[in-house]
Amino acid sequence: MAAPVAAAAGPKRNRKFSTPPPPIPPPTPHPPLTMLLTTYSSFAFLLAACLTLELPSYLHPPSAPHSAPHTPYAPPHHTNPAFQAFQRRYYLVYLPALAADWLQGPYLYKLYQHYHFLEEQISILYVCGFASAVLFGFVSSFLIDRFGRKKSCVLVTLLYSFGCLVKLSRDYLVLGTGRVLGGISSTLLFSAFEAWYLHEHLEHHDFPSDWIGLTFSQVAFWNHVLAVAAGGVAEFVAEGLNLGPVAPFMVSIPLLMFSGIFAIKTWDENYGKKRACAKSCGEGLRCLLSDRRVLLLGTIQALFESIISIFIFLWTPVLDPHGAPLGIVFSSFMASSMLGSSLYRLALSRRYHLQPVHLLSLAVLLLFFSLFMLTFSTSPGQENPTESFLAFLLIELSCGLYFPAMGFLRRQLVPERARPGLMNWFRFPLNSLACLGLLVLHGSDHQTGTRSMFGACAVVALLALLVAGRLFALSRHDAELRLPPAPGQGDTSDTPPEL
Repeated sequence: MAAPVAAAAGPKRNRKFSTPPPPIPPPTPHPPLTMLLTTYSSFAFLLAACLTLELPSYLHPPSAPHSAPHTPYAPPHHTNPAFQAFQRRYYLVYLPALAADWLQGPYLYKLYQHYHFLEEQISILYVCGFASAVLFGFVSSFLIDRFGRKKSCVLVTLLYSFGCLVKLSRDYLVLGTGRVLGGISSTLLFSAFEAWYLHEHLEHHDFPSDWIGLTFSQVAFWNHVLAVAAGGVAEFVAEGLNLGPVAPFMVSIPLLMFSGIFAIKTWDENYGKKRACAKSCGEGLRCLLSDRRVLLLGTIQALFESIISIFIFLWTPVLDPHGAPLGIVFSSFMASSMLGSSLYRLALSRRYHLQPVHLLSLAVLLLFFSLFMLTFSTSPGQENPTESFLAFLLIELSCGLYFPAMGFLRRQLVPERARPGLMNWFRFPLNSLACLGLLVLHGSDHQTGTRSMFGACAVVALLALLVAGRLFALSRHDAELRLPPAPGQGDTSDTPPEL
């Protein structure tokens, strides 16, 4: 009996001593040198290109156009102290709010990942933000007009600040509430401030309408500068000071508070005309269905911008596992977008004389090519983060071309009265497609799902390209889709571009 017992005891003893000791956690790996070099060199190149194209126009801005009569006895904009003081009051409120918004971009996904949420759970949080934006978008313009535009701007700073504070919580429902507040705040941010300015400019101060573009062009320039800088600041506080991915959100709060307090102290309140929400949406729908050009334009916007919304979610999980510095990556994205806007203005100049519809088509083509690249660079087991990063830069470059071209065509085709209601109809399919894409990604495997999503987005971009081609064909014989010829230049539609 002893032998069997010994035999039985032997295996137990062997199993006990053969159990491996607990593994020692590996040290935190340093970012791969190739990814670091690619990121920083790309950022340096893009920043140099932007400075080369932007600084001359900023230091020597063109004079205001004189196509419309000026207010009697109004001096030029650059010598009018009242106008300059009014601009400063607007900038000191709006620009800090924009800076706070950009600071939240680089580390949002990383923050949720830092709290150990799965990609499927993070996608639902993003859906909460998109869904709140589309639902609130239907009533935002009407609430702003009735509640007061100054109070709406102050409300933006309060909601955004609270949304940043809840990022300190690790509770999933609390973070979901923060995403809902973020969606509402972003909708108000890009509507309430502009509405306040337009009313004050035209109704209260009675400045020439020609000068509106001067203010908004300055805002666009500084918005790009703030976006580029925000990535570097976020990288510094999160990684350089080792404060973690929640730090950029905390830095945003003082900026938002400054914006709200300065608005309370220096801005006057104004209100819009009270119109029924249903009536405005009905006018927008009639405009959409009665004009084929508007329908084509809305289709392009819904398809293009829904892809961008999905890209905003996917870029971090694609690049972060390979050690990319997220803040510098974000700054590179913004510099690429800024370069696209600079190239847009250069392409419309008398030297090249391209039309906005040409550049809109080019933007959609670049988007399709970038997504086609990403279907290969994100192949499971054969990931190429450098190629993915370059494809993302092309996406941002296409955005820099797309948004000013889309803005011009929308102003040309959509009457001012129908624009608020029509924008709601544009936003609904846009955000719905983005939510649908993230929900599909929610139910798929991480690696294969990412590649499949880029493939699906490439198909959507191809459809947008076909629609853009149709709009391009219509523009050949449609003066509304083209820039007016410069004074003294005549109709140059059939002449070669100036060299």
